[in-house]
Amino acid sequence: MIESHVGAPRPCKTLQLSTSPLGSSNSYRHIRLAPASRASIISSFRLKDLSCTTNRNLGTPKSMEYFSTAVIFLLTVLGVVFYYLQKQQEEDDGEQKKSSLSSSSSDQQRSLPEEEHEKRKDSFSSWSPSKPCRRFSLAEIKLATNDFDDAFVIGKGGFGKVYKGKIEFGEEGIDVAIKRLNLEHSSQGATEFKAEIEMLSQFRHSHIVSLLGYHEGSDKREMILVYEYMLNGSLDHHLHKIRANGSNSSLLTWIERLNICIGAARGLDYLHTGTSVQSRVIHRDIKSSNILLDENLAAKISDFGLSRIGPANLVGTTNVYTDFIKGTFGYMDAEYFATHRLTRKSDVYAFGVVLLEVLCGRPALDFTLDEEQHSLAVWARDCIEEGKIDRIIDPSLRGQTTASCLNEFAQIAYECMLSSSKNRPTMTKVVARLEFVLALGSQKHGGVTIAEKVWVLFSIPVKHELLET
Repeated sequence: MIESHVGAPRPCKTLQLSTSPLGSSNSYRHIRLAPASRASIISSFRLKDLSCTTNRNLGTPKSMEYFSTAVIFLLTVLGVVFYYLQKQQEEDDGEQKKSSLSSSSSDQQRSLPEEEHEKRKDSFSSWSPSKPCRRFSLAEIKLATNDFDDAFVIGKGGFGKVYKGKIEFGEEGIDVAIKRLNLEHSSQGATEFKAEIEMLSQFRHSHIVSLLGYHEGSDKREMILVYEYMLNGSLDHHLHKIRANGSNSSLLTWIERLNICIGAARGLDYLHTGTSVQSRVIHRDIKSSNILLDENLAAKISDFGLSRIGPANLVGTTNVYTDFIKGTFGYMDAEYFATHRLTRKSDVYAFGVVLLEVLCGRPALDFTLDEEQHSLAVWARDCIEEGKIDRIIDPSLRGQTTASCLNEFAQIAYECMLSSSKNRPTMTKVVARLEFVLALGSQKHGGVTIAEKVWVLFSIPVKHELLET
């Protein structure tokens, strides 16, 4: 006998079957059924009972609301996954197209003198721009900057000065940023100048600053680079110098900061994985001052003077041993500092420090604070390990997003700065996780994020009685 029942208010029917031979003394009416028929009837009643249970658990408006929230949440996750699968497919297609041109490019490389190849160290190949950017005359540069008038200066550094100017392109003039290298105070100026032209002439991406042209004097005394003008300056300027109403807080909102981080991460991911079949790029100097913002606060990576181009066919990750340690203190990977082994994961470490700057609202190094807080990377990492994330979060971010989003963001930064480079995530994974944080923080329903509602959904105790056989 098989009994099927689910607690009420709408009890399901009870069916009693007997497989006794016809003519037995049983008081029930007997039906002889084949084994397959009996199994079919039993299955149909079990499905009906499950339907009763499902209707009873999801029949209320509140339960349906949780269910719909879960569906939206899952669709968001699937959307992110689909985006990156599509991106990977596009990269694979691009690699196939480029591989078809490899034979012609290899013939050109064989024609180069052997000494030129020997000049490149650390297994890095030398390659000239396929589409050289425009070469400006010194007269054009002087006209754009009013003969290098200090009133046009928008930035200074060890490399020299940056001027804002206007240069004619076709029938219209456009605003540009003109970097004039100070060769007297920079022994590596010429090397970095050529490296920047080589990098930015090769690569074009919406999150990489565009090099429009350059000027190199015949006597090598003038080396000038011309970039697209970025209206909103650098990220560090917004985080540490522009303050809201005289307070210590940045004007950037949480969503703006998160979008900036995602844009910069996409640019760095392109350098690491999307530049070509044979080469990958290590930026080597990722920091908040090298992340520039356009009029829409879209982030673009700049300053490729220290960058290196390396082969993509190495096992594990692109790496090279360098004679000299180069970079910016506060952002340098301790593993690189100790071993001189430069990898793409060195960029990931530096990007983790940038994420902490965004989260904490303070620079990578600040010697005005207590000794334990001099280095943002060391101090923040200790706080995260001790579960004291609340101590490091920029007070201006409170109330702009949920604690779960801030915790996840801090966890991403922490993993980027792990001591062992092999344990750090790739930039592709960092982009995906940051976009997931953005989705969780920005999609709210009734004042509660989707993540919170899904958590409540899966916390609902579902009680039902199993069918007895």
